[in-house]
Amino acid sequence: MNPFQRIALKIILVVAISMSSLTMGSASATSAFMPRDHIVIDLSHGIEWLRCSVGQNWNGETCVGEIVKLNHESIKEAIRLANEQLGGEWRLPTLKELKGLICMECGEVKIDLEVFPSTSPEPYWTGERNPYASRHIYTVNFINGYTYGRFFPFQEMAVRLVQDR
Repeated sequence: MNPFQRIALKIILVVAISMSSLTMGSASATSAFMPRDHIVIDLSHGIEWLRCSVGQNWNGETCVGEIVKLNHESIKEAIRLANEQLGGEWRLPTLKELKGLICMECGEVKIDLEVFPSTSPEPYWTGERNPYASRHIYTVNFINGYTYGRFFPFQEMAVRLVQDR
């Protein structure tokens, strides 16, 4: 490799490193998500999210309707209906997947509302039990960005479904 080629390679590497640092940041950086109508592709986790919370509908521009809070027994029926009506194999997200939506730099609701409009600033269910208190299920709270492993499955919380890609 001649000296000119080495300099050109160094410039390319510096530009590539600079560009990658610009796109990095919180897990909820907009570049990690690709909205496609009522679905959002999560490039970080290789999954697809429903853009709206359970109970809401995508009208082509935003999520409309009231969020329905469900307990874990009712969630089974919601998943069955989502699979039937939308196709695919919808499920509750893991704790890691749902935490990946947190955007601490965002405003009052700790999620990117351009990607996930009309998200409520409250706890959302995961499908994960707390290993230290197995009667409890983890939630992620979009009012403060924190996770909690203290809720019982019979309690009603907001839900956003996900499926593997």
